[in-house]
Amino acid sequence: MSCKSTKVAPSVDFDHSCSDSVEYLTLNFGPFETVHRWRRLPPCDEFVGARRSKHTVVAYRDAIYVFGGDNGKNMLNDLLRFDVKDCSWCRAFTTGTPPAPRYHHSAVVYGSSMFVFGGYTGDIYSNSNLKNKNDLFEYKFATGQWTEWKVEGSLPVARSAHGATVYSDKLWIFAGYDGNARLNDMWTISLQDREHACWEEIDQSGEIPPSCCNFPVAVCRDKMFVFSGQSGAKITNNLFQFEFKGHMWTRIPTEHLLRGSPPPPQRRYGHTMVAFDRHLYVFGGAADNTLPNELHCYDVDSQTWEVIHPSLDSEMPSGRLFHAAAVIQDAMYIFGGTVDNNVRSGEMYRFQFSCYPKCTLHEDYGKLWENRQFCDVEFILGEKEARVLGHIAIVTARCRWLRKKLLQARDRQRQKSKQETSEDSDEAASRDLPAGHRPSGTQPMLEVFIREAEAQPFEVLMQFLYTDKIQYPRRGHVQDVLLIMDVYKLALSFKLSRLEQLCVQYIEASVDLQNVLSVCENANKLQLDQLKEHCLNFVVKESHFNQVIMTKEFEHLSTPLIVEIVRRKQQPPPRLYSDQPVDIGTSLVQDMKAYLEGGGLEFCDIILLLDGHPRPAHKAILAARSSYFEAMFRSFMPEDGQVNISIGEMVPSKQAFDSMLRYIYYGDVNMPPEDSLYLFAAPYYYGFSNNRLQAYCKQNLEMNVTVENVLQILEAADKTQALDMKKHCLHIIVHQFIKVSKLPNLRSLSQLLLLDIIESLATHISDKQCAEMGSDI
Repeated sequence: MSCKSTKVAPSVDFDHSCSDSVEYLTLNFGPFETVHRWRRLPPCDEFVGARRSKHTVVAYRDAIYVFGGDNGKNMLNDLLRFDVKDCSWCRAFTTGTPPAPRYHHSAVVYGSSMFVFGGYTGDIYSNSNLKNKNDLFEYKFATGQWTEWKVEGSLPVARSAHGATVYSDKLWIFAGYDGNARLNDMWTISLQDREHACWEEIDQSGEIPPSCCNFPVAVCRDKMFVFSGQSGAKITNNLFQFEFKGHMWTRIPTEHLLRGSPPPPQRRYGHTMVAFDRHLYVFGGAADNTLPNELHCYDVDSQTWEVIHPSLDSEMPSGRLFHAAAVIQDAMYIFGGTVDNNVRSGEMYRFQFSCYPKCTLHEDYGKLWENRQFCDVEFILGEKEARVLGHIAIVTARCRWLRKKLLQARDRQRQKSKQETSEDSDEAASRDLPAGHRPSGTQPMLEVFIREAEAQPFEVLMQFLYTDKIQYPRRGHVQDVLLIMDVYKLALSFKLSRLEQLCVQYIEASVDLQNVLSVCENANKLQLDQLKEHCLNFVVKESHFNQVIMTKEFEHLSTPLIVEIVRRKQQPPPRLYSDQPVDIGTSLVQDMKAYLEGGGLEFCDIILLLDGHPRPAHKAILAARSSYFEAMFRSFMPEDGQVNISIGEMVPSKQAFDSMLRYIYYGDVNMPPEDSLYLFAAPYYYGFSNNRLQAYCKQNLEMNVTVENVLQILEAADKTQALDMKKHCLHIIVHQFIKVSKLPNLRSLSQLLLLDIIESLATHISDKQCAEMGSDI
């Protein structure tokens, strides 16, 4: 593993003027911002523009543009500009006739223009001329020119508090309030050609959100997302996605999330939502008569919510509603809004996103399952003896029940092998051949018989072991739900608590009027009492009962079940509440962590050598996470099963190597900063799925070089040829030398590094300081 890498990692610069035999990496130290840090920026001065809410903000180049809103007394139509580099406010230059004063309008950027649509206009102070609008205005940033687009043909109904976004050269308008009722229609107009532009109503399909207003929209991964908002008297916390290509809506389910996983934000309205990378960020709004100020983040890829914990030095904004937000580069800017006691705000806040690539742990293990490379166990299932391949390392890390089965099978295989070896030795002796010279065949694949499992549900269970997920059943497809019930039965047998919870929540979320009787009958047959109870309670609900008993399926139901349903309807059992916490089981990350820390020692099948010191490991796990190991094990696996570890021509420290193994096995990125120097080049040398580890290494080095660890990092920088980091460390040592000189590991530095420190001290000591030192002698 000591061959030199020629592939250069993205965002890493090398000084090619140096010797070709050594790669010098540059970390580009300079101004950087703490991730997840809130900063309060200069507020808008009252001489520039009023405090406001119900306005819009858009981002164009390095500026935020604020339009309209209300200041508590009057509607506004001024246009303000905030320069994010200078952190300065001014009134934007405008010519032409601007839109009438308004609030709850929408504003989007397309090309070099801002487009403002609709909103509520009139004199709120005297309560006169109040009406919704459906006009469309363009503001050109380059010239400051306002122009109204006069569009022929049918128009969207006038509205306010709607959602708007730009996608595929078109403006898309969704829902809102027309003065009498809330809407859920959608309209679009091309912004490419003003002369031929016309409005078109979109024929939506799927799970269309209910009519709503005061909600945000955001586009991510070529889909539009809508979260929460006011829907009649009802406020929900539903998240919907709209596919532009098929005009199809889908409600993203939250019922299947495991208990103990972060829930979605509270139901709310008047909040903001922006998209950055693969995430949606929701802030503020009114939630059940409170104004929360947590920042919620939704990962579009993993379909999970989390609350972002701000950095310790954050200046948090207070809770607010009817504020506005926009994204410039890798930061979100929030302006204005209504805060406590109905006060309008003129504050501007900046939130620094983290740009770390996503963790690919689940996807990498999922690909290992799909590709079936390096399989070393074959499960033989049910009466039909269907065969399913797998990997001993993953299975034994995740399921104790299967681990026990596998150990029993391995013991049987070894006994059989010993017996065969003994017989072969006797045969070889009879032919005068030394036993050690007979051909050594490859190790046979381990066979594990499981009579209680059929192939299809077992494969779903295996998919869960590798990914922590199962395929969500198609809505209304009874066969899908019945399959998950079989998986649930296996999860109970194999004592997989996490999978049990997933199955229960998936099934309960999928039960409807069409499939409830089939699910109930199957639950009764499989003796799944919890699911049977859910189905019975669903059937006897006042709004369901008559519809269910009129179906043909009810006529064919078994007599005992019909009797149970009738009794349940006549005399519902008392509800039992348990204070016992639900066992949500262990996650993929937790299981792989335990496996690396000793739980998987007896299943190791490869030895990694670090400077001659052996470290047992697992081929399947290394191959799943690293294309380097995958290629090695596929093409030129060493005969002795031992692999020398290096990163390019550099051998990492034992501590850094342990940090790398933690990253490989369970995606951990927490490490001392000196480890980050050794591992900075690891993502491209070992062919990890992305540069997540490198991004954390860079951030770790930028933020965490201190007087206490500067000598260790200096040593690592010298060993890894990281010249700018070495220079950075020497700079800290020189300016904090009194403190550094008292560190015990100063004495253990090499002679050359001590000379580097003395040289740096000499360079930075001025003539005046030399004179002062001389006078003391």
